[in-house]
Amino acid sequence: MFSRPSCGRSCALALGLIATGSLVAAGPCDIYSSGGTPCVAAHSTTRALYSAFSGALYQVIRASDSATTTIAPLSAGGVANAAAQDSFCAGTTCLISIIYDQSGRGNHLTQAPPGGFDGPDVNGYDNLASATGAPVTLNGQKAYGVFISPGTGYRNNAVSGTATGDAAEGMYAILDGTHYNGACCFDYGNAETSSHDTGNGHMEAIYFGDSTAWGSGSGSGPWVMADLENGLFSGSGSGLNSADPSVSYRFLTTIIKGEPNQWAIRGGNAASGSLSTYYSGIRPTASGYNPMSKEGAIILGIGGDNSNGAQGTFYEGVMTSGYPSDATENSVQANIVAAKYATTSLTSGTAFTVGSHVSLRATTSGYTTRYIAHTGATVNTQVVTSSSTTALKQQASWTVVTGLGNSACFSFESVDTPGSYLRHYNFVLVLNADDGTKQFFEDATFCPQAGLSGTGSSIRSWSYPTRYFRHYTNLLYVASDGGVDTFDATASFIDDVSWAVSTGFA
Repeated sequence: MFSRPSCGRSCALALGLIATGSLVAAGPCDIYSSGGTPCVAAHSTTRALYSAFSGALYQVIRASDSATTTIAPLSAGGVANAAAQDSFCAGTTCLISIIYDQSGRGNHLTQAPPGGFDGPDVNGYDNLASATGAPVTLNGQKAYGVFISPGTGYRNNAVSGTATGDAAEGMYAILDGTHYNGACCFDYGNAETSSHDTGNGHMEAIYFGDSTAWGSGSGSGPWVMADLENGLFSGSGSGLNSADPSVSYRFLTTIIKGEPNQWAIRGGNAASGSLSTYYSGIRPTASGYNPMSKEGAIILGIGGDNSNGAQGTFYEGVMTSGYPSDATENSVQANIVAAKYATTSLTSGTAFTVGSHVSLRATTSGYTTRYIAHTGATVNTQVVTSSSTTALKQQASWTVVTGLGNSACFSFESVDTPGSYLRHYNFVLVLNADDGTKQFFEDATFCPQAGLSGTGSSIRSWSYPTRYFRHYTNLLYVASDGGVDTFDATASFIDDVSWAVSTGFA
């Protein structure tokens, strides 16, 4: 027999206990509904957020033929069917084209259109995220999150049921607390329906990063703050809220909620423990924030005006109707912890060993005598043989080191120029000396995987996972299949990004 634990309403909600005393697998949105604040938008590429949900979680589009498929949970209320994605995307690259709304209101997220930040159609639509850039496991089952690189963003300006004006709402998002920058703005939540800045108080969204342009918390960041338009707020006014801590949990629960002249920031470790309240009090005192003028659009990875220079990783999130109680949110946190988010390998295929020397040979027909080498800072392919000069052999050899920006991947140090590493700059692969910056570390980190052509290895940028080492006119780029640059051309892409790995010439 099942006996009800004496843990109160909060625990019961988290476990999903219903009146008969039986046990069901309640999802976050079931818990919010039980608390009287139902979800009006529910987005996740990793799992169902309702116990009965078995529909489409997200759509992927593959580069080889522009075909699409939808990824659903393995079972109702369960984890996404990552194996279906892996099968569909085998031998090519895939992007996440739609993140479906599980609430039934149709508040799906698609490629963000141009906005006020970049002017009318100057840069076109934002980029889509790699479908494979953020692998994780939930209770041991593989799934994929949404890895947002600068320039990537999703949006819905034609929404149903989200809060407008000064109406109450809540929201949470599960993020990677180690993936961030100081650019504007890695957001999830309520924004303008025009993709333009329409004034103070026209947004209410979760922000995560270490920007100090408007406000900040204690320490050096990153922080959970609220993007309320024309300001990132950590408390009632602009500037410092010392009660808003720097947080860097690998899996991070972030919460923003607001009602008339009241709002709160909460957060915690999504893998264990409970939530903390970083701020709860009155609205910012500057003009325009009390009352609020929320417009109800939904954004992911960008600011309200399409400011798209930020980066971060999103796994799941919802928006509610009404101001959730702390008890309800505590139950949601218990559900998230029970999902057991965990890291998994970012690499596959040929094993790279830290400390080893490797040389990387092109596999494209007609170029199979050429290896990745460098001439000064320029990275190119050169014909290298056993009879080549010692200098050229050294220029075509690389020391494998632990990834400077992510220890789950690798960086490649020049054998003949110690302290200098392969890194991308404006998507051109160059050899630069380590300058000790976070940006350099991330640009110099790469994640090898089984070769897309079925041969050798393809070497993916960690910070731009749609992009791979590619030779084009004998120069090296980090290229995406079918992107906007000349070196992104689809012809021979799969072969050009597949490299034979051998022991280094030197």
